Amino acid sequence: MENQQECHGMPRIGEQATSFTAHTTTGKISFPDDFKGKWVILFSHPSDFTPVCTSEFITFGHMAQEFEDLNCQLIGLSIDGLSSHIAWLRTIEEKIRFRDMENVEIKFPFIDDVSMKVANLYGMLQPSESETKAVRAVFFIDPKGIIRAVIYYPLSLGRNFDEIKRVLIGLQTIDNFSVSLPADWRPGDEVVVPAPQTCEAAKERMADDSIKHDDWFFSLKELPKDKVEEKLYEKNN
Repeated sequence: MENQQECHGMPRIGEQATSFTAHTTTGKISFPDDFKGKWVILFSHPSDFTPVCTSEFITFGHMAQEFEDLNCQLIGLSIDGLSSHIAWLRTIEEKIRFRDMENVEIKFPFIDDVSMKVANLYGMLQPSESETKAVRAVFFIDPKGIIRAVIYYPLSLGRNFDEIKRVLIGLQTIDNFSVSLPADWRPGDEVVVPAPQTCEAAKERMADDSIKHDDWFFSLKELPKDKVEEKLYEKNN
């Protein structure tokens, strides 16, 4: 019962990311201390040398520069050892083509978690899905080491990388412009102005012509795509 509880436990949104040290394909890391000042996407996959995971790693590798431009460090994990990781990544680079992606070199850290220590710390093991393979978890961690979003996928479903990048950009936009984001938001769409907290603020809101409001609690305003990109990329570079 104790082990099962461990497997189900996971850090929550708004909490400090759980610390750990680990060996990776790029050397030993102390997480999250080694990545202070950066956003981090920590993600797990079930196993090396499997087809869905291969398609995902090629995609992460292909998009790595896009994440780096947003001051985001990718860190992968599976319950396999370094020798397996290295052999698999070499195979991906030398032999595998997926869509229009080939000869993809994976340069970001890939954690050796044979002990399942990190997978247990982050609730990546879901016993009803598998006792021995980590599900496809994605943790978004901000420059202060706070967990800001979590996405889980089952073993058989590959991740949506457009959504992963959208979430990262969305979180950075929220922080930089002090707004909230509506359903299906993408850069250039209207954003949500936080609801006023007093009656006086609500009256002022209704009188502000720069804000579109159907009622005091539902207010939107324009936030141009170029303004979002200028702020994010300027700040991150």
